[in-house]
This record gives sequence, C-alpha cells and structure tokens, in this order.
Amino acid sequence: MVGDRKWASGAGVIATATAVAAAGAGVRWVWRHQDELMMRPPLNEWTFSHMSLLLPTETVPRAGRPSVLPRAPRPLEFTYEWDGATRTLSDLHARTHTTGFAVVHRGRLVHEAYPGRFAGPDRRLQLFSLTKSVTSVLVGIALEEGAIGSTDDKAVTYCPELAGSAFDGPTVEDLLHMSSGVGGKEDYEDPDAPVNRLMRAVTGQGGTVLEAVRSVRPHSEPGARFNYSTLDTQVLGWVLEAATGRTLAQYAAERLWGPIGAESDAYYALSRRVPRTAVGGGSFNATVRDMARLGLLMAHDGRWDGEQVVPQWWVARSRGAGLPRLEGSALGEAYPAHYGYSNQWWTLGGPHRAFTGLGIYGQFLWVDAEADVVVVKTSAWPVADDPALDGETVTALSALVAHLSADG
Repeated sequence: MVGDRKWASGAGVIATATAVAAAGAGVRWVWRHQDELMMRPPLNEWTFSHMSLLLPTETVPRAGRPSVLPRAPRPLEFTYEWDGATRTLSDLHARTHTTGFAVVHRGRLVHEAYPGRFAGPDRRLQLFSLTKSVTSVLVGIALEEGAIGSTDDKAVTYCPELAGSAFDGPTVEDLLHMSSGVGGKEDYEDPDAPVNRLMRAVTGQGGTVLEAVRSVRPHSEPGARFNYSTLDTQVLGWVLEAATGRTLAQYAAERLWGPIGAESDAYYALSRRVPRTAVGGGSFNATVRDMARLGLLMAHDGRWDGEQVVPQWWVARSRGAGLPRLEGSALGEAYPAHYGYSNQWWTLGGPHRAFTGLGIYGQFLWVDAEADVVVVKTSAWPVADDPALDGETVTALSALVAHLSADG
C-alpha cells in the first residue's frame, strides 16, 4: 500500500509536470503563431477592428470642421447572378463576410450597413492593401506641390539607405505601377515570401523593416513587367516621407484628412521595433464613412467643396495608365482577368473606367466616376486571397452600379 501511494504520488507529480510542460509548449506555440491565429476566423473579425491594441500607431487626426456627408437612404433592391443562382445584397454580405458597407450616389450616402460583430460608424477598420491607394493619393499631392520632383526620379535619390539594394535603380513610376523588378510572388502562404518577411519585421519577429526590404533580390529590369509587391509601396511611402519631411500620418492629416473634412481620426499601424515605421502598403485604419469621403474625392476629379485637393491629372491616371501591359487580363495568370493596374489602384476598364482600391481579406473602395457611385466594403474573409469571393464581389458591385444608374 505504501508503495502504491508512493507510485500514485510520483505519477501525480509526473502528470502535473507533463501538463505544465505541455501548457508551456502550447503557450510558446501560440506566441510563435500569434499573427497567423489572429488572421483566421473567428478571431480575424476582432483583429481587423482593433489593430490599435496590437501594434503601435500614429494618429491621423480628424478635421477641425468635419464635412457634411448628405444622407438620402433608399432600399437597394438589386440582384446579381453568381454560381448559378440569383443573389441579393444580403446574400453578398453573408457569403463574402462583409463587416461594413456604404454606398454614395451623386454625393449622397444612400446606404450604410454594418453586418460585422465589431463594426460600426465610429469603428476604424484595418484596410490592408487599400492603404496603397491612399499612399498613391498622397504621392500625387506631393508631386503637384513639387516635394517630389518627378515620377522619373529614382527611389534611392530620396532613400539613400537603399543604395546597393535591389531598389537602387527603380523609379517612382516603377513603384507606382508595381513594376520595380524586385522581389517575388506576393504569396501569403509562403513563410519566406517577401511580404511575410516584411510582416515579421513589422511585428518584431524578424529584424528591422529596412533589413526586410534590403533582403529581396531583383527578378527583371525595372519597368519591364508587373509584379504586385507590398515592398514596392513600402519604398514609395519612404520616398514620400523623405520628400515631404513628414510621416505618412502627418502628411495625410495635413493634405488629405483635413481638406476632405474627415469626421473621425484614422491611424497608421507602426512596426513594433525602433525605428518605428508605417507600412505604406498595408497599415491604414479608418472608418467606412471617411473612406467613402475619399472615394467621393476621387470620383469628382480630386475636388472637394470647390478645392482641388488631388490633381485632376493624377486621378485620371489612377483610372488607367494607358500601358498595354497593365490593362485587364494582361497582368498575368496569377491575377484575375477583370483587373488591370495603375498608380497603386486596380482598374476595371470598360466605358466607365471604374477603379478600386483593394485589401486582402476583402477590403474594397470602388469608384465609378461616370455613374457617380462610390462603394466601401470591409470584410473578414477566412483567407487573405480568395478568387471566388473577389469575383462574386466584383459581380455584385457592378450590378449595384448598373441598378443605381438605371434607377436615376
């Protein structure tokens, strides 16, 4: 009996130690995979609306005098065809995991909805690569002001810390059209893809952001071919900061958020390690309504309340660069045929020459100037990139624009 008690006691200690060790291993595993876990359902919907709790940030203050976004609510009773069935707007939200949705027609907010559990009019949402289009707008303003001399300027002229790297050669123009000739495929599933090296640096798990950018190698001559890469926009953001003497947040506040009368603060998420830096291609967080204001600015040739905020010529080239290699279906097999690319925007061609900012996990800023329609859609897709969810969204938003145009 005594021996049995000793054995039982020893077994209990071993079991407890094993449980503690297992728990410790589990904690370590969770720590190593924290970023991956936060991007998956069911956590990602919370993550995309609470980035300020996860990373350092820099605020883009709201306007001192917020502009009025006139409201004229109306039912959106349109349908679209997808996957052999007739679908409705409610179907779109459910099937494509919409968190926030707004439609502006002829300058009026005609529809607004927040199906997401954590979304709402005041909630600032992570826009991922839609940030690239914001960076483009700021670059256009800086060019018009003369802070950036020309799109033909080499990036290294503004960023000498990139001398000797693969980015010692591409011009601002190359970066704007995702044609730097640097880096590999934007593969979110490949741990060694340049974009994931960049993200590990941002989250403090792998060197500095500069080291991540300098680590990539050239694959072709600058300007020769399209290759979507967040690192191109990261460098573009650094060019903008060096040229203006302002951080992205400061310049956005002065030249964009203030002039359009944004009603809420926005913010850029920053890298955890010093020197902290914003991800110019993927860290902007803003409300749906304020992104609708930005879309309205672009739909109206860069003018807001009589002021030319963004140069008209810059808006025009964001609708299409006129380069055959960047037209729809010409980007390559890795990209949906309905998209072309220009100036850090995805172009949709056709007679309306509509264009959209895009972010992974289903973020859209759809601008159709001819129909005078802007649509903002934030989402929490289960995966970063899903061609079926993208295709259904494009089909639905095209049908929505046609419905509004026909309805007057």
